[in-house]
Amino acid sequence: MDMNLLVALDALLDTNSVTRAAERLHTSAPAMSRTLARLRRVLGDPLLVRAGRSLVPTPRALELRYEVSILVEQGRALLTPRGTIDPGVLKRNFAVQAGDMVLTELAAPLLAAVRAQAPGVTLRFLPDTLEGTAALRDGRVDIEVGVIDHVDPETTVRRVITDRIIGIAAADHPLLTDRVTVARFAAASHLSVSRTGAARGPIDDRLALHGRTRRVVATVPTLTTALFAVRASDLICPGPAMLSRSALPGLGLCAFEIPLPLPEVAIGMAWHPRNTADSGHRWLRELIADLLTSSAKSDAA
Repeated sequence: MDMNLLVALDALLDTNSVTRAAERLHTSAPAMSRTLARLRRVLGDPLLVRAGRSLVPTPRALELRYEVSILVEQGRALLTPRGTIDPGVLKRNFAVQAGDMVLTELAAPLLAAVRAQAPGVTLRFLPDTLEGTAALRDGRVDIEVGVIDHVDPETTVRRVITDRIIGIAAADHPLLTDRVTVARFAAASHLSVSRTGAARGPIDDRLALHGRTRRVVATVPTLTTALFAVRASDLICPGPAMLSRSALPGLGLCAFEIPLPLPEVAIGMAWHPRNTADSGHRWLRELIADLLTSSAKSDAA
């Protein structure tokens, strides 16, 4: 099956002329004559026959003219790259997987923006307990937002912003009464945030360079759990500066600078490549990126 024959047949039936059909398709008249001969063999009908100095369609050609025209038009529409989408007419569900530290800052502005721009869109926020790569591949998750720590060849990853690590403690914590030094920081009781339960991390590596260790009393899987635990105890915990800023005042918590050079936290998005060219998915990606970037700029200011 050669689908190009449909395009040629459409041109021939519309013009009733080998020459004009050839001009429309930017080919030569002899080449179009050969295509007409092939169409005649495939369809078992002469299609266009000589009537004086012109060609006229056969009854079979007249039957085919409308259907062929519709098929060719549908094919062109299918293969034409889609432009920008109007989110106001978009009706779709999106599954967004994100950790609680990202949702704390992202959920409210994202919901407000989606309701304003695309009232027909429904968001489903999913916890980051799902295995990212498999969920993206299977279509259970449309986009993942946060610390993308599972690099897979078939996953598209876009880095959006970076956040720095700060210390978090209750407002009346003794550590905050004076300058936070490496010694005083190491001597405090620590709470670690880790989805896998790991107690050791970059903080311990940097403390080791100073010949010091810290006492990690417990590990919790989410930042929200850590903040509530710190609020009601003498523990301190690390957290992302931008992604935790809105939660600290309401919980009576204070941030302080950790006196160690710590690596920044990269916040990005991940999705399956099949969604890269999808206009609706692209709109959501750009919206999320804009919101995160704006939040980062306001934090820097």
